[in-house]
Amino acid sequence: MKYIFGPVKSRRLGKSLGVDIVPYKLCSLNCVYCECGRTTDLTTEIKDYVPVGDVIEELDSFLQRSPDLDVITFSGSGEPTLNKSIDIFINHLKSKYSQYKVAVLTNSTLLYMPEIRKKISQADMIFPSLDAVSSQVFEKMLRPAKGVTPEQIIEGLIALRKEYKGKIFLEIFIIEGLNDTESELKLLKEASIKINPDEIHINSLDRDSAEKWVTEARMNRLQEIKEFFAPLPSKIIAKAQDKKTNHYRVSEELQSKILNSITSLPKSLEEISTLTDARVADIIKAAKELEKQGLAGLKEDRESGKLFIFKL
Repeated sequence: MKYIFGPVKSRRLGKSLGVDIVPYKLCSLNCVYCECGRTTDLTTEIKDYVPVGDVIEELDSFLQRSPDLDVITFSGSGEPTLNKSIDIFINHLKSKYSQYKVAVLTNSTLLYMPEIRKKISQADMIFPSLDAVSSQVFEKMLRPAKGVTPEQIIEGLIALRKEYKGKIFLEIFIIEGLNDTESELKLLKEASIKINPDEIHINSLDRDSAEKWVTEARMNRLQEIKEFFAPLPSKIIAKAQDKKTNHYRVSEELQSKILNSITSLPKSLEEISTLTDARVADIIKAAKELEKQGLAGLKEDRESGKLFIFKL
């Protein structure tokens, strides 16, 4: 599968089938904490980045078997609202597979546009992010595409709350020493009151990040922040059970599959994704592990811009 992944155990959603509808690391932000690494294509251009028919074909192929799922989630390795056909995918799922809930995870950068809010309005729940309000912290933490501002994001979130009938869970990602100062938290709380989400999810690092200096926030600090946001409803997102054990098992499995696929010739990330049914983000992580072991390497083809994995 190229566009869907999982089902995976999600900290917030239970058993989730992921839908990835933009190319790897195409995003409107370049967040320092992103598990997928640094953004390679920083943009706010909205278009069809993947073939609509191919995505629907994959969804149908998987969902016609009536798998055991809690939710189908638009997330992946980039910003899903950059795909102009996200509404087609959501409406297809709601009309053909209404037994499943649909969720959208978004960085909120495009929600100021009425047409984007309308496109995701049929989802059962939306998980937008708001990590910073002051320009200084916003720029340092999120490294946005040109023209993206915290004011614009807050404006979009307030409008979403007024129009949207489903559940809104506002995620705030905490990096100690960056966006947990008294002044920044005060701004975040003021904005959250205006947005009025169903619940605030206070999150912190739980895996790799784009920048190595980003560390996991202490639980007692997260608890203090939760109390600060009262009386707004909020919760700290718990770590996934057995995350480390599962991560290493899957990583080793994928490393083996990658090595088997590149015995004769290098292969692109997209080719390996098709062969292994793995996300591009996971393939890159596995390839980097193989690189450390001296078994494989990553290189970019200058003409196509694609990343290839080759055997050492």
